[in-house]
Amino acid sequence: MSDATVAGDGDCRETDVLVVGSGIAGLAAALGAAREGADVTVATKATRPADASSWWAQGGIAVARDDPAQFKADILTASDGTAESDAVDVLVENANDAVEDVLLDTLGIEFDAAGAEYDFGREAAHDEPRILHVDASTGKHVHVPFLDHLDSRDGVTILEDTAALELLTHEGGVRGAMLERDGEVTPTFAGATVLATGGIGDLYPRSTNPDGSTGDGVAMAALAGADVADMEYVQFHPTVYAPADGDGNGDAGATDGADPFLVSEAVRGEGAVLRNAEGDRFMPDYHEDAELAPRDVVARAVRSERDATGDVVLDVSPVDFAEEFPDLAATCEDRGVEWTSGIPVAPAEHFLCGGIAVDSRGRASLDRLYAVGECARTGVHGANRLASTSLLEGLVWGLRAGEDAAGRPPERVEVPELRDSDPELPDAFASEKFVRLRRAMGECAGLRRRPSELERGRAVLRRLKGEVDAYVRTRTTRSLYELRSATVTALLVMRAASENDRSVGTHTLVEEPAEPRAE
Repeated sequence: MSDATVAGDGDCRETDVLVVGSGIAGLAAALGAAREGADVTVATKATRPADASSWWAQGGIAVARDDPAQFKADILTASDGTAESDAVDVLVENANDAVEDVLLDTLGIEFDAAGAEYDFGREAAHDEPRILHVDASTGKHVHVPFLDHLDSRDGVTILEDTAALELLTHEGGVRGAMLERDGEVTPTFAGATVLATGGIGDLYPRSTNPDGSTGDGVAMAALAGADVADMEYVQFHPTVYAPADGDGNGDAGATDGADPFLVSEAVRGEGAVLRNAEGDRFMPDYHEDAELAPRDVVARAVRSERDATGDVVLDVSPVDFAEEFPDLAATCEDRGVEWTSGIPVAPAEHFLCGGIAVDSRGRASLDRLYAVGECARTGVHGANRLASTSLLEGLVWGLRAGEDAAGRPPERVEVPELRDSDPELPDAFASEKFVRLRRAMGECAGLRRRPSELERGRAVLRRLKGEVDAYVRTRTTRSLYELRSATVTALLVMRAASENDRSVGTHTLVEEPAEPRAE
């Protein structure tokens, strides 16, 4: 690959709106922009729907029904009082209309029904049943029709297996991105750029995210100078399958490679209970709402009980599990999990509540840059996300950002010099560095955090970033840039956690062990 300099009339692309990512937030942004008459390009690392986080969403999508005030109250309570009131208003006031417009009228999603009415589910920290769902695999039933709809729509181009490596910047704004596919890097100039790159699961030993969740959008935006916020608020889902012989503690992550799968919160919503290795139901001792307490509370309780007794299982005997959750029952059977005797569970990284700071239209601090979905910090989630609001947030903010992003012509600007002058690195180079990164994040920025460990983690990550930066200066490969993104994003998480001395929501600080007393 030759060094890039200034784009002329040669090998480059132009588009009115460039969307990076193909989860529900990115697809909603593409739809919103296309409806405004914009030419839209969606660039996604995914090669099949299952590569996007939205495809994996189990529980469903929350709606306000006829009580937006109570929905707002539930979001604020789950956030430990830290969600921004104005942002929550945007979500709850647009929830019903967005779902009806896109999911029902445009895509024709057939959510589960009970007779003539929808079968609204209830999940943790929700005051009432308000979750639209399709079994316990809502994501794929929404995502595939959404992709198909956009694929057939004039003016929308979807580039699969395509990664954004770096944003194109000019005079304090963004004018597109450098896109890589099959080893070739092409500048793509855009009137507006929408980042919808998903989560950060690859930064942790155990996660519910699909492979490739390396924090690309957050890192690219931060490196370009955009504001980020609330990066310390990393949510761990409390009920992720963990073999009985693993640690699965949500921190060091000794069950790395144990093929984890998420056991939907909806199962607890239907009556399943958590029991420790002694067979005792323990959640009533931790919170008045027991298994339906906010996620951060349940995750810490599960961790504590695993520490104390050695194991935690989700007892699904109070639920007609195979009938109510056939997809989950089939997953258990495929993995050889005897769910009739309880499903072994442990916390695992699930969702980044912070990210690129944006306003009510998804606008970042840099001109013509937008962010939606998990990579964006809208203010809705605060320190802890309410269950089944991620798809809704992506839908609402995606539509609003897409509509706002339309109407600007692409502008060609100078492109960064990406070199590929040194020999290729060994295939295992990036994976070996990721081992170090995940160990630091699991041990130092997991479910429970100590200030000294956060400082140790920052030191490890700073050294790692220095190594990665040295290689990036002379090599351009997707795996290397993903590693850079992961390292930058991990440092942002670790730094934010180090600077926040208040335990709140998902950011839990624990006391340092006492120094041994001199004799």
